[in-house]
Amino acid sequence: MYTTDTLRAELHCHNNYSNYRSTSSRIPFDCGVSVQDQFEAALRNAVDILFVTNHNTLDGYNQMVEYQQNHCKYGSIKVYPAEEVTINNQGHVIAFGINKDIRPGMTLEETLDEVKRQNAVSCAAHPFAVSNGIREKAVMCDMIESFNSNNLDHFSNIVADSFAIKNKLATIAGSDSHIKSTLGRCINTVEVENNLDSVMQGMKHGKFKIEKADYVTKREVFEHAHYVLSCSNNLLLDYFLEHHPHFFRAAKWGLNSYISNPDKKLWSALGGLGLYLTKRASKKVNIKGYDPHVFEQRSWRTLISMSLVP
Repeated sequence: MYTTDTLRAELHCHNNYSNYRSTSSRIPFDCGVSVQDQFEAALRNAVDILFVTNHNTLDGYNQMVEYQQNHCKYGSIKVYPAEEVTINNQGHVIAFGINKDIRPGMTLEETLDEVKRQNAVSCAAHPFAVSNGIREKAVMCDMIESFNSNNLDHFSNIVADSFAIKNKLATIAGSDSHIKSTLGRCINTVEVENNLDSVMQGMKHGKFKIEKADYVTKREVFEHAHYVLSCSNNLLLDYFLEHHPHFFRAAKWGLNSYISNPDKKLWSALGGLGLYLTKRASKKVNIKGYDPHVFEQRSWRTLISMSLVP
């Protein structure tokens, strides 16, 4: 007999099967969290429902199910399938409850059609973020991520929440976890039976509620950046050697220095500057009405120039 309880859900998290699934060949590494690490973090945070949302693949979910079968310690956690799909303009849509990979690179409309074909639920991930958001087209999805822990600019979340209220959209909060310490940074609750059919019905009827929505720390942002750049070091150097040979030696020195001593004042200062400029760029677009297509162009030169304008 099934019982209906208040269940705690982690709805946006990644593990190391998300690596080599992005659209960047220069920086293919995304997450260093192992399956065991993910289970341990979920256990510490009393998570009942865990959707694995790796980029453009169901890998990671399948491996967690297999791992759980051999480790009864994690039996209280129900793991369910999902995928964070990259569409043709680099925006991200989470597909909850799918049974087959959804191909990246399709239009938003094509992606949502495939989600519906699988009787799944779509969610606009970090829709107003500086990168990878679908912005106002979030209204086309079943749900919207009105809070994302990684949006340290804050404006992205403020606008997403206002947009959700204005358009009467179902909302969730996403940890968007890429390191061990951030799983469970956001928790959503729902009162349903803990099986996939009931959970999906809860999503479709907007029954999920945001219980906890906290930001990552700067230290955690830098930890993730260090993982990504350390693992991508050789690929980045190959890129500089081929496309910018005059800057190769400087790039090699910089990468090696950062990887060996990421806490050096120089790198901490540059990281802080990067976050500051990101916040200014987000304010220009999300609050002051600058053209949001600048985010789609993914030109750091343009973003920096815009950020520095008073």
